[in-house]
Amino acid sequence: MTVQKIISPVDGSVYAERPVATPREVSATFAAARDAQKAWAATPLDVRIAYCLKALDALLAMRAEIATELTWQMGRPIRYTPFELNGVEVRTKHMAKIAAASLAPLDSGLENGDSGAHRWISFEPVGTVFVVAPWNYPYLTTVNSVMPALMAGNVVVLKQSDQTLLVAERFQQAFDAAGLPAGVFQHIVMTHDQTAEVISSRLVDLVAFTGSVAGGEAMERAAVGKFLPINLELGGKDPAYVRPDAKLQFAIENIADGAFFNSGQCCCGIERLYVHEAVYDDFVGGFTEFTKSYVLGDPTDQATTLGPLARARQAAFVREQIDAALRAGATAHLDPKSFAADKPGTPYLAPQVLTGVNHQMSIMTEESFGPVVGIMKVRDDEEALQLMNDSRYGLTASLWTEDLDAATAIGARIETGTVFTNRCDYLDPALTWTGVKDTGRGASLSPLGFHALTRPKSWYMRKAPV
Repeated sequence: MTVQKIISPVDGSVYAERPVATPREVSATFAAARDAQKAWAATPLDVRIAYCLKALDALLAMRAEIATELTWQMGRPIRYTPFELNGVEVRTKHMAKIAAASLAPLDSGLENGDSGAHRWISFEPVGTVFVVAPWNYPYLTTVNSVMPALMAGNVVVLKQSDQTLLVAERFQQAFDAAGLPAGVFQHIVMTHDQTAEVISSRLVDLVAFTGSVAGGEAMERAAVGKFLPINLELGGKDPAYVRPDAKLQFAIENIADGAFFNSGQCCCGIERLYVHEAVYDDFVGGFTEFTKSYVLGDPTDQATTLGPLARARQAAFVREQIDAALRAGATAHLDPKSFAADKPGTPYLAPQVLTGVNHQMSIMTEESFGPVVGIMKVRDDEEALQLMNDSRYGLTASLWTEDLDAATAIGARIETGTVFTNRCDYLDPALTWTGVKDTGRGASLSPLGFHALTRPKSWYMRKAPV
């Protein structure tokens, strides 16, 4: 029997293990989903929403257990893990609020002329939605697709990362507690090869994937020639630009949080910084001092503000990025030895601030997904804009300024899915979450998130002439 093991970054122990589904179990899971879909789609929308809200209540009732599990599975400090469910609650309730309007038919009115035909476009469920979710924010990334997919009349099969397998079980427990009909929501433990086989065999009708660019490429390879829609939210190298009129301390504290929260393991975390020359020295000095206040250590300790990375190999990758930048002439502003818990060969990695960096260095061009940020000095808005756009990624970009007109003008020219001003590393459920370039395609949240999980159907209805 093949099993998947959760290797805890806290101490390297096996926190949990689960058997991988057999071929028969895979077939049965997706057959059950397909069998349940038509009856679920015929269930009134308000009833579908009510099930989702009951499941939310069940999840919230597990907050303490979920917080502890999250810390042990992926290393986020226990002082923060209880609050991931806050975002789950906000997003679910917002999606419930807008579902009816988002899924309402678009009425095109009567046809011009004498036919009297009534025309509209409805949004139909696609069928079975296969959600392949990551480990870094496993509840938040999962809820973005699962809840609107179910509200829209789809059935869902969830595959969680092998780093956070228990998250899928918690969702299953919540939907079971809500009394959701059998087959409407299921979770499954599968290998990458099995996942590819499910897609290439077209056992599903839509894939919602959040993960790496390499993972997205694998999804597309599996779907070649199958005409299967795949929503992809992939890697990022999100920039921030600090203009000379920014409130400096406010920018320092918020950008640091955007760069180092969750040990930098955020899809929309700040990974590269461009600071106007007029405030560059003050910013770098203040940013470095603020970063020194982080407490790297055991994430089960309430005093810890920076936990280990989820996987030792990821920490090794970030260390090599930093070392490569230093070999190429970058300057490190923090001594890892000042963070006692930093230990090479382990997931415990001290935060780092680098200057003297450029776009010939991986640290400024390739996703780090760790607690490091490179800072470059720029002359003006034009240079900052050119550098922000010099990336194969495009999820979010943040601008720090008191001039909202300037921010609007700059933002209009940034190649990104979301523009923030005086905020970063944040999802607003009223806005669509989307990326450009290698960051992916498709959308979640907002009414567009519902549209991404449905298919349009046109209606032309007229009476025959007398």
